[in-house]
Amino acid sequence: MPAQRGPAHSREPTVQQPPVPRFQRGSRFRHRRLQPFVPWLFLAPALVLFLYFKILPMLQGVQMSFYEVRPYLGDRYVGWSNYVEATTQPLFTKAIFQTIVLAIGTTVGSIVIGFLLAILVEGQARHLVLVRTAAFLPVVTTMAVVAEVWRMLYYPDGSGALNTIIGWLGFGPQPFLASEHQALGSVMLVGIWRGAPYDMMIFLAGLATVDRNLYESAAVDGAVRWRRFVHVTLPALRPVITILCILAALRGLRSFTEVFLLTNGAPNGSTEVVMTLIYKLGLEQGKLGVAAAGSMVLFAATAVVTLAVHAWRRQAALR
Repeated sequence: MPAQRGPAHSREPTVQQPPVPRFQRGSRFRHRRLQPFVPWLFLAPALVLFLYFKILPMLQGVQMSFYEVRPYLGDRYVGWSNYVEATTQPLFTKAIFQTIVLAIGTTVGSIVIGFLLAILVEGQARHLVLVRTAAFLPVVTTMAVVAEVWRMLYYPDGSGALNTIIGWLGFGPQPFLASEHQALGSVMLVGIWRGAPYDMMIFLAGLATVDRNLYESAAVDGAVRWRRFVHVTLPALRPVITILCILAALRGLRSFTEVFLLTNGAPNGSTEVVMTLIYKLGLEQGKLGVAAAGSMVLFAATAVVTLAVHAWRRQAALR
């Protein structure tokens, strides 16, 4: 009896794919080649506006700082004379000192108060959301309105709001913005009041990233609340504090609006800062080249502060 052969393995018929048309191959190749440029096309409108309203004015300011700007007569190249005149102004040294004092005061005050506010309003309770929203209102309020409100609060007569409260405590009325000794501190208080809620929100974001298991482990080890705060909370917030120091310092160095609206450098130059001095040189005295040179000096100072802090952070990360 003949041996039976096993079942033959059936082979599936191969389906031949139709060739890709030539124009489709070209379109796919062009698509892959243009794909890296698609994000830049979406960014192009914002980049054009940024270039036109930021970069080009800065470059024009650098150019103006080396010229005596004479409208309708033609600019005249003067080299470094504008820088010499800007830095040898009678009020320039005083303005630099008061700018540094104002920057340090607003930086420290806003960070400390912002941190305390963040500790107080941290949590998921519904009423805390309302408190955080109300506390953030000074940041989004127009500075012109803020300055006018604080000018009324600082009214030097006994009927002023703050002087009324001071009178309840048994003290006499204070001049505030009208005094050479109190004006800079009064402006500083406005800057702290406006900057602290912003710092509070940054601290709240930082506190949300702290691992809660660390608090539980510290509590199990017998650490009291103060120990947990020092050894868990503060180390976790170190990057946040560094960033806030940079932002607050730059904000303080560029203080202009609150000073201009509250005192405009008065009384007797006791609140004059670099930005208000540059404004007066350029738009009141017509020395646009000297004002541009002063702006470049301030820009260099802020760049040095930023680069120094960045280098310090890199060194600290390598240790």
